[in-house]
Amino acid sequence: MDWSLFGCGRAGHVTFAPVEPELRARLHAQLADGEAWCCLRCGAFVPGSPDESGPAASAPVVPRGREVRSKLILRLFALERFLRAIIFGVAAFGLWRYRYSRNAVEQAFDRELPVIRDLLRQLGFNIDHSKFVGLLQHALTLSNGSLTLLAAGAAGYAVLEVVEGTGLWLARRWGEYFAMVATSLGLPLEIYDLTRQVSVTALVLFGINLALVLYLVITKRLFGIRGGKKAYDARLRSESVLEAARRAVSQAAGDAAADAAAALDSGSPDSAAAPGLSPDSAAARSQTPNSAAAPSQTPDPATARSQAPDSEPDPAPAARPARRRA
Repeated sequence: MDWSLFGCGRAGHVTFAPVEPELRARLHAQLADGEAWCCLRCGAFVPGSPDESGPAASAPVVPRGREVRSKLILRLFALERFLRAIIFGVAAFGLWRYRYSRNAVEQAFDRELPVIRDLLRQLGFNIDHSKFVGLLQHALTLSNGSLTLLAAGAAGYAVLEVVEGTGLWLARRWGEYFAMVATSLGLPLEIYDLTRQVSVTALVLFGINLALVLYLVITKRLFGIRGGKKAYDARLRSESVLEAARRAVSQAAGDAAADAAAALDSGSPDSAAAPGLSPDSAAARSQTPNSAAAPSQTPDPATARSQAPDSEPDPAPAARPARRRA
């Protein structure tokens, strides 16, 4: 299941137009009938104007994927907390009213209890052994001071559950810490109650509270678990559509720089013959006369004497005898 699409289906798309040109080009598309902007939750392009605009750093943090599922799970826990708040709020109000109208409540309880007992017995339930009915019967024997304390305690617990449920419903960091601490404090009492008497209701409530504590600690990385808030925020940024666009822009810039460097290297004439030389050094070397082609020849002394012309004149030829004239 695509939880991002599920979130957009429930809450609508979220679009943002960054002022940075490269990011703006990544999140914008021009259609035949207008413009479209990329949704920060599901990644689809939504026709129309963006919901917000500004620097990329001011873009809203939109939960995606697993975070949408996590928010839904937290809201289920929040509904259970609100249900507890309603139950204890009604109990607090009933105790407070009973304190001022004890006789009327006792008469109504004695009058209606047999009718309710017979009705539930026909449905297969026996309320004679019900813990709740036993608590009501015990409450009828309490003094006014005890009833006041019970009403105050029930009202305080209802308020606690309202605050806890509100924090979970809004998926706030403080709400997650508050719910985890408040629920953890009640776990020892629930374990003690189970050691005395095991019931289905107690087991279900204990399982819900334990599951909530473990879920918050592990998935939300509370109290430094699995890297804490820093690692949790880093994971949210890594899953962001805007962060993906920023990485794509950086990757494109790096590829362009690598292509430019490769083109510059391939344009040098001596780059293949001398790969260790830089382009400037290779060009300078190609323009320098080759010293091996025209070396400065220093004559060897013996060779010079053998090749140099004789400075002394040849000796005069020997005198030839004069020819007689006939």
